Amino acid sequence: MITLTTDFGEDSPYVAAMKGIIVGIHPQARILDLSHQIPPQNIRHAAFFLKNAIPYFPAGVIHVVVVDPGVGSERALLYVEVAGHRLLAPDNGCWTLLIPSSGRPQQVRRLTESGYWRAPVSATFHGRDILAPVAGWLSRGIRPDCLGPVVEDWINLQLPSPELGSRQIHGEVVFVDHFGNLITNIPGSAVAALAGSRVRITVGNAAIAGVAPTYAARPAGTLVAVISSEGMLEVAVVQGSAAGHLQGGLGMAVSVVPDG
Repeated sequence: MITLTTDFGEDSPYVAAMKGIIVGIHPQARILDLSHQIPPQNIRHAAFFLKNAIPYFPAGVIHVVVVDPGVGSERALLYVEVAGHRLLAPDNGCWTLLIPSSGRPQQVRRLTESGYWRAPVSATFHGRDILAPVAGWLSRGIRPDCLGPVVEDWINLQLPSPELGSRQIHGEVVFVDHFGNLITNIPGSAVAALAGSRVRITVGNAAIAGVAPTYAARPAGTLVAVISSEGMLEVAVVQGSAAGHLQGGLGMAVSVVPDG
């Protein structure tokens, strides 16, 4: 299986071109679209998306990522094995949130062996001319050491860390999902350790009393705080958009203090 994640949009010919290259090399390849709706050139969004999607796939799947504002520059293209998963991606940090906090990737290689690329290589479409053909050849069983040399340095993307105090927590919104829910960098476990559900959460100029167990626990239109499916504090509007309601998004300050 080969998955594709891009910022190309669903109606572009670019995704179709990549698929054509892959099946031309390996007609039996199974190709799965993860998303082509990553906001254009938004590496941070791509990184959060991959962090919360890739871990649910079995080992051995090849994940091709083309969110690449540096295309045509000197940035490298990489083959990565991290946390048991295989990725082909630009060296712009989009994959690095997958690195375990106490570990390193199993291997990272720079793609340099042009014999596995399409010729000629466009200066503006390395997804088609380099990443897609390399994915096709990998799916046919070539060894990663055929693709290029091991590298020990790469661009590392880090999300902002929250400030976890004994009486207060300060963090920020790090992701806005399709529903307008605001996902923060504050772990739900830290909120529970502070005061459980008896907390007061401030986001922007709005305040929320307590953490709701589910969205449905509050009436439609209510601004609520919940713990997301990934275990992070989330601000939402029941059957609405918190991003629209609060007129905010990435980087919006969030604080948590005991309530009473």
